[in-house]
Amino acid sequence: MMMHGAWDVGGLWLVKWVVLLAAVMPCSAWYLPGSAPRSFGKGDSVPVQVNTLQPMSGATPVHGLVSYDYYDDRLAFCKPEVGILPQSGSLGSILLGDRIYNSPLEIHMLQDEQCSLLCKQTVDVKQATFINERINERYGINWMVDGLPVADAGLTSSDGTVRANSVGFALGSTYDANLNRLATPALYNHYRLNVSYHERSPNEYRVVGVNVIPMSIQSLPNGLQGSVSCENAQPMFLSNSSQTPMAYTYDVVWTPSNTPWATRWDAYLHVVDPRIHWYSLLNSIAIVALLCVMVGLIMARAVRRDIYRYNAIDLTEDIQEDYGWKLVHGEVFRPPSSPMLLSVMAGTGAQLLAIAVVTLFFALLGFLSPSNRGSLATIMIITWTLFGIVSGWVSAKVYASFDGEKWRRNMLLTATLFPALVFGTMNLLNVLLVYDHSAGAVPFGTLLTLVVLWSLINAPLSFLGSYLGLKSGAISHPVRVNQIPRQIPPSPWYLRLWPSAILTGIMPFGAAWLELFFIITSLFGNRVYYAFGFLTLTFVVTTAVRCFFTDSRQLLPSVFLHAISTYVLKSTAGNGAHSSRADQVPSGCSLMEYVAYALT
Repeated sequence: MMMHGAWDVGGLWLVKWVVLLAAVMPCSAWYLPGSAPRSFGKGDSVPVQVNTLQPMSGATPVHGLVSYDYYDDRLAFCKPEVGILPQSGSLGSILLGDRIYNSPLEIHMLQDEQCSLLCKQTVDVKQATFINERINERYGINWMVDGLPVADAGLTSSDGTVRANSVGFALGSTYDANLNRLATPALYNHYRLNVSYHERSPNEYRVVGVNVIPMSIQSLPNGLQGSVSCENAQPMFLSNSSQTPMAYTYDVVWTPSNTPWATRWDAYLHVVDPRIHWYSLLNSIAIVALLCVMVGLIMARAVRRDIYRYNAIDLTEDIQEDYGWKLVHGEVFRPPSSPMLLSVMAGTGAQLLAIAVVTLFFALLGFLSPSNRGSLATIMIITWTLFGIVSGWVSAKVYASFDGEKWRRNMLLTATLFPALVFGTMNLLNVLLVYDHSAGAVPFGTLLTLVVLWSLINAPLSFLGSYLGLKSGAISHPVRVNQIPRQIPPSPWYLRLWPSAILTGIMPFGAAWLELFFIITSLFGNRVYYAFGFLTLTFVVTTAVRCFFTDSRQLLPSVFLHAISTYVLKSTAGNGAHSSRADQVPSGCSLMEYVAYALT
């Protein structure tokens, strides 16, 4: 009740500031280019790179969480004559599953190409079966031209703006031109690239946009030894019972554009109507305002009742009986049954809060440009490494406030417990991905890098923070804890620990649902998420809603269960956003990965 009283005023103040920030801050966030501009002369070679194949987000739910290496032998793509050359990437890029290589495509500035041959090859039965399965599961191809993702031209607006879900393009199609379902999926084996360029000065050009029209063409009507034809209207089908000769071909068309190089990413960042974010945010603010009013009315009623009782007291009496919230004010800070675990959770939570605040700060300043692949994950890894000192300091002070004596164990658990749980779950997922031959499996060298960062930087900083926390003394409580626990009547069933932990996760989940949906689809579908302004406001509103529901005489243990319930709701529903029916959830190993991702 004391907490509700404070949040009655503080919550209204928070709503006012959130509305003010929403009015003055561009919530789509701006960005700084993640790489230096590159100019080309006429005829210069423009680099083309390939990335992993991933399920595309869209009307059809995602059937799997597994990405595949572009040069996986089962996909039968053309390989460069100079050999496959891996491109360097950041730590965050590798953790997010990027596997970038050079490409056999050769395009030159301002030189159009017509039906250029990439390669001829024969696709065997196993390859055909694998490719057809991936087409049915809506897997998409990811190319990059001068670092710019190739978008599907069929998913771009008339002004050139890329629509949502359009980063990358489909591996094939399960429908014909009349939108009739095909018995066998058609493979896209001809690519018509439309590259937009901006002329900065005479003979100095820059790539500012690229899209592709993928087509399925039976380009070898006379077999592997015949000539290539791009005029055949027959689609390319891969037989599941015999070998299939085929050829990959491409066109290149250069188109002038007035878009400067500095804003070429805008088409990818503004892929969702901002009104969708505004409606969700205003709905969340309305929830906070409603809670403020409800709590205010409840507190006003309680205060009036207390004032009436105070006025009714006979001042000549020597003994005054406590009632209302005074009955439990000495129980709020009573140490829980597991003070060690609670202090470790508090320290880890403070570390995660610091990571979130710093990451959002840099994102709002525009430093986490999507053109700098993996920058978001990289900054989160860096802040996690450095903020080990925060977890140690908070954990030590909380543990000292409970008069804990096993401070060495507290230091060790703070540095190891949750990192070990996360790393163990990550390795379990990695084993499943390796079993599925997925490109998303984290290489051993990257895993070793994470271990080194933890053992040489994060853990020592956590120990240092614990030492400083112990030296600075325990947290002082505003009220003394009763020496004898007061007997309190049992609460209604819906206010007990576990039911309330489940029920109170619904409101914060509703406040953050929309932003969570876009974040999840950017991770497991080909979509760019860059609405960090909306994400920051959602973070503030969700925190406010979370605080309103943290009201219990068992405050210390219940607050973590309530927060965990919010997280579980977000994670499971977010990962389930791609699967609206039970039969659309991946089976076998992919089902295990689905469940593991939902719980991590």
